[in-house]
Amino acid sequence: MMIPENKKEEIRETADIVEVVGDYVKLKKSGSGFVGLCPFHNEKTPSFHVTPNMGIYKCFGCGESGDVFSFVMAMEGVGFPEALRSLADRYGIDIPDEHVEGDDERTKKREGVYHALKYAGLFFYRHLLETEDAEKARAYLKKRGYDKSIIRKFGLGYAPKNSQLLKEAEKEGIPEEYLAEADLVKPSNRGDGFYDTFRDRLMFPIFNPSGKVIAFAGRILDEDKKTAKYVNSAQTIVYNKSEVVYGVNFSKNDIRKEGEVILVEGYTDVITMHQHGVKNVVSSSGTSLTAGQIKILQRYGNRIVMIYDADSAGQKAMERGMNIALEQGMEVFLMQLPDGEDPDSFVKQFGRDSFREFKKKNAEDFVTFSIHKAEKEGRMESPGDRSAAIKSVLESIALIPEELDRQVYVQHLHQQTQKYRKGSDRELFQLLEKIVSEQKKQNRYKDRKQQKPSAPIPHSIGDEPPFPQQELESPTVQKKKPHYEKEIIRLMLQYGERMIKFIGHNIADDHFEDDELREFYKDIIKRHLSEKEVTVQHYTNREKPYPTLVGDIVLERYSVSEKYVQKTGNDVKKDRNPFKTAKYSMKPLRLYFLERKRREVTERMKKSEGEDKSKLMKTMTKLQKEITRIQKISADELYEDPEFLRNDDSATISGRFEYKMKGEK
Repeated sequence: MMIPENKKEEIRETADIVEVVGDYVKLKKSGSGFVGLCPFHNEKTPSFHVTPNMGIYKCFGCGESGDVFSFVMAMEGVGFPEALRSLADRYGIDIPDEHVEGDDERTKKREGVYHALKYAGLFFYRHLLETEDAEKARAYLKKRGYDKSIIRKFGLGYAPKNSQLLKEAEKEGIPEEYLAEADLVKPSNRGDGFYDTFRDRLMFPIFNPSGKVIAFAGRILDEDKKTAKYVNSAQTIVYNKSEVVYGVNFSKNDIRKEGEVILVEGYTDVITMHQHGVKNVVSSSGTSLTAGQIKILQRYGNRIVMIYDADSAGQKAMERGMNIALEQGMEVFLMQLPDGEDPDSFVKQFGRDSFREFKKKNAEDFVTFSIHKAEKEGRMESPGDRSAAIKSVLESIALIPEELDRQVYVQHLHQQTQKYRKGSDRELFQLLEKIVSEQKKQNRYKDRKQQKPSAPIPHSIGDEPPFPQQELESPTVQKKKPHYEKEIIRLMLQYGERMIKFIGHNIADDHFEDDELREFYKDIIKRHLSEKEVTVQHYTNREKPYPTLVGDIVLERYSVSEKYVQKTGNDVKKDRNPFKTAKYSMKPLRLYFLERKRREVTERMKKSEGEDKSKLMKTMTKLQKEITRIQKISADELYEDPEFLRNDDSATISGRFEYKMKGEK
């Protein structure tokens, strides 16, 4: 059963694109919209724009654009039906429960895996609360001080000893294939079916930023067992552990509010701190910190406070994590708790306010922390150790992408170490320059050895359109759409009936070189002749690729801010005279159309003889004359003003703009 159209529209109208995109991109207000770093490609300067009044996003760096549905599809790797359901769940909209087929086999598989994981989460949670087998799991949680509300919030559960999940899931009609793809079951070595991956373990569901279960971690309850303390889900089509941060779905809003994220080591550290009111906290999900995880955290805040154990493994992990965060451009602070304490025990014993006060006094920027640590370890006493410690800090500073930030931290290092060096900061800058140069050489070498994979391409919504589809396997770069062709469509969408008549009177669909824009133009003309709605809103709500095309056509890289308009009283308009804009877009459209025709005739002449060749020669002469005429004449002279403008000195069109005669103010 398909989801009813009225439900789709209800979801679209309810879903806040700024809020949804904000789960993945740190957005900043800019004019009437928002900007941030694009999630589809690596960039340091924001070129990703969200325009809430149209419900559209657009990246001016890589060209990706679309609506709230296409964004969810791209970020979560699901089809349109699953994107609808995801948004419906988020905003509390009821939709039919029947399974909806995805666009293809891979999409169907992803949706099946998500469904299996959701079922498993509920299964483990119910077993924790309801079964006798889970008594020791409940006792463990009680000992840690977890109440029912925090257990429910984090979806904690218990995996029974036998393969009960497999049996119960099969009764519910969940195929073994999806359970296996989700790493909830594994094939038996004896070749006689499957068994549960997690057995007799306390279960921690792992969520993506929008709150979907994507994996699990299972902790043993019998400490005397000779087995791994934690078993984690393997990589799946919905779970890449190097790009997942535990607790971010619960913490993202508090991270935004505080402007800071606290990074701890364990799952229980996160849960305990949440229970005690410290909510801007996450952990690296049982793995060493990665660049992918840092990029997720940067969506919500740019300052990170790292808390690691004082043992050697914890200290090494902290140093690696510090350098990765610096390389991604984060502001890094580090903190060590008193001996014998971890975040879980500290906040239980002393509470939220004491933790915050301790952090305020003891969290140090990475330069200060590194020098103080070297002093405590006696590495600032001998000249050789002192030099090595300072050089190590400089190597970390060299990873920072912004030159100004590097300069500030070098000056800070100079102040922290002046009592040991007795010199100026000049030699520090000289050594930094040498280190940066060496790092650039190493990076160029790495880039040559391995090419980076391209960013995922988001898909838009709905059924297959009548557009020519490119082969996804093709390695060729998609040709950029001509600006003047996009301008023609923009003008028709923004200025409506009279503009459509004016443009339609002067050009035909065969003038368009781009296949998608040609189909767009034909659809506009068809709707116009049928007296149907032609607006940005209509095409934003249409099937793919219309929402993506609208984003590409309508959104602009730069816009005048509302503050500027209020301050100066100058409202800078793009189309002082939209018909003149149309003329200056139609001229190159006509010219390149004729040049394409000329090339076609030239190719045909090479294969023609006799009378056919003579006719083609005459056609070529006419084409060349027309091309020359258009090149010499201005766009204003090439196309006459529409009749209603010639008859009226001042005409208002759709309340959108005014046309005034030359000389009028």
